[in-house]
Amino acid sequence: MRLHDLSPAPGSTKERKRIGRGHGSGQGKTAGKGHKGQKARSGGSIRPGFEGGQTPLQIRVPKRGFTNIFRTEYAIVGLDTLEASFDQGAVVDAQALVEKGVLKKTLAGVKILANGTISKPMTVKAAKFSAAAKAAIEAAGGTAEVI
Repeated sequence: MRLHDLSPAPGSTKERKRIGRGHGSGQGKTAGKGHKGQKARSGGSIRPGFEGGQTPLQIRVPKRGFTNIFRTEYAIVGLDTLEASFDQGAVVDAQALVEKGVLKKTLAGVKILANGTISKPMTVKAAKFSAAAKAAIEAAGGTAEVI
């Protein structure tokens, strides 16, 4: 096989539609835009969601709820993740979780939840613990320190 033998897979490429090149091409004269009107003009496009002057759907639909922009959001880690990622006697904190690739961002802090089980004793330092997670870590012989 040589360089000149290479060609794209059949059906993967398509000829460009040459618009406005005479009526013999089938796309001449009005160039596939029909006759007159906003969409036939240069720059004549309507924005997404525009309904011809009728009140758009996004305005007609009632708005519900409230989003608190000042909320504190915690990075959540389960006990099963700690069990799989760390060895016995390890010190687990936000920095260690990021280094192991468990978390990308620590957000406002790390919260440990009781998803799964833990059998290895380890020292876990986090901003928050669920009551069940704290009990499970201490039952396994580890310590749960609130930072």
